[in-house]
Amino acid sequence: MDEPISIGARLTQLAAQRPDRPAATDHDRTVTWRELDRRSNQIARGLEAAGVKFGDLVTIGLANSVDFIEACYGAWKLGATPQPISHRLPAAEADAVMDLAQTPILIAGRSIPSDRPRYDVPALLALSGDDSPLEDRTAPIWKAPTSGGSTGRPKLILSGGPGVFTPVLPGAYRTTGDDVMIMPGPLYHNGPFTSSFGGLNQGAHLVILPRFDAEETLKAIDRHGGTWIYLVPTMMSRIWRLPPEVRAKYDVSTLKTVWHLAAPCPPWLKEAWIDWLGPEVIMELYAGTEAQAVTIITGTEWLEHRGSVGKVTVGEMRAVDEAGNTLPPGEIGEIFMRRPEGAPPSYSYRGALPRTLPGGWESLGDIGSFDAEGYLYLADRRADMILVGGSNVYPAEIEAALDEHPLVASSAVIGLPDEDLGSRIHAIVQPREGLSEAALREHIGGLLVTYKQPRTYEFVEGAIRDDAGKVRRTQLRDERMGKG
Repeated sequence: MDEPISIGARLTQLAAQRPDRPAATDHDRTVTWRELDRRSNQIARGLEAAGVKFGDLVTIGLANSVDFIEACYGAWKLGATPQPISHRLPAAEADAVMDLAQTPILIAGRSIPSDRPRYDVPALLALSGDDSPLEDRTAPIWKAPTSGGSTGRPKLILSGGPGVFTPVLPGAYRTTGDDVMIMPGPLYHNGPFTSSFGGLNQGAHLVILPRFDAEETLKAIDRHGGTWIYLVPTMMSRIWRLPPEVRAKYDVSTLKTVWHLAAPCPPWLKEAWIDWLGPEVIMELYAGTEAQAVTIITGTEWLEHRGSVGKVTVGEMRAVDEAGNTLPPGEIGEIFMRRPEGAPPSYSYRGALPRTLPGGWESLGDIGSFDAEGYLYLADRRADMILVGGSNVYPAEIEAALDEHPLVASSAVIGLPDEDLGSRIHAIVQPREGLSEAALREHIGGLLVTYKQPRTYEFVEGAIRDDAGKVRRTQLRDERMGKG
């Protein structure tokens, strides 16, 4: 059986096997496997000259680009760990993350102000002209993404495993060395990061979009013959809302795998994509960056278990009540997870503590239930649940109903104080042209029971969710209560 090798050694192996084939493409350039291998050698030496040592976490705040890919491989070749952040992070938030990471340098452009030594990729390349092979090193931690969670306070989620590639394992995201992967998601988020490098380490060609744009995504699939794509429900909705004649302009028949994750997908939207591309193409995964346990569901399974995120394929999950007792099928509780028996820890936090139960069970704060066949149905986040007149209301259910209206671009639902009911449901909506509150109320009235319908609406101009489809409801609530 083939033994695991370092990520850096795997890149060198791929460069020898397919030197002139494309490895990564962005809006500006393409690098071959040979070029990626040599440039990452040179970047590793530049990092060393800048003070990075084996085992360091290196904060990378670059936009979606080949530069991002090269910087990560450069870190791994040195035995350091990429610690990705958004290139748009405000200075205070970026500093808080970098303090946790104890990073010796920041790899970023000038969009992130910092007192730390800051280099972009050209500057790192300029520190060394040597692109020859390095001594093989394996990073003790393969990735260290950040999460603000529901509190907004940053934490690092350090992978429990080292920076290695195991040759005998298939691609976790159904990737192979023959795939052309289309990545419109932000690479600093765990899903895009993990799937992109998982595919690259298999030998796939990664096509990176600078940011998500619905039509540009379809154009990239058509132009490059994309076989695999990562999406979140917000992206799926915006693609589906394109005029049918625009969608029809582009050939997407090459797609074999469409993954969606990171946020709940409204059933109507998922069904539309299944009808469009076929049930075996549409795949959904539920897990945290912490990766204690995973569920997966195919489109075919979903049609028989509408609304489910799948059965557990790695580790264990259970729904529990407030006393920590396991609930029977159909009853909603907090979802606790446990890694496979005998497996090493899949992560560690820096800047936070896990929510635990005895026996190694941990929660990410999600609420849901299992059916009799073991399929999981998520309701929402525990911290975001709204208590209305004694009834539990889950914002994700209301947001799915709102987003079903063709003139709703995106939405978020929060609870605000109410003297009578305890909380009232407040909907924040990014409208398309022509949407009225009266039309939205009529739409919701046909979908939700009265106590789940928003009492108040707020229309906003800007995007409510970030590029990864995430929304910070706590921050939205605090801003409207004068705490932001």
